[in-house]
Amino acid sequence: MNDIERKRIDRAVAAFVAARRPPAHLRDQVDLTYRFDGRNLEIFEIRARWDEPTEKIEASIAKARYVKSRDLWLVYWQRADLKWHKYDPVPAVGTVEAFLRLVDEDEYACFFG
Repeated sequence: MNDIERKRIDRAVAAFVAARRPPAHLRDQVDLTYRFDGRNLEIFEIRARWDEPTEKIEASIAKARYVKSRDLWLVYWQRADLKWHKYDPVPAVGTVEAFLRLVDEDEYACFFG
């Protein structure tokens, strides 16, 4: 994946996250963000720990892994066992935008619940 493609993906995910972030006055309590290393893309929530509000914890929401040889993104969700599982309704998509649509629609309540 070249730098131009990485920047395009980064912009698409940043726009998705920006649209779903909570209002600015709540972001010290709960926020939405992502990490992308060129192959793995993870969307997660950062929130204050319930019993120690000064500590922040991460709660994963969705993950996609790019498979260069097949030019597709594998889609994962995190179950209650805190392990990543393939998203069986749509295990792979062709673009990051398709992945973001899946997460946004969340038809089976796997990502945002």
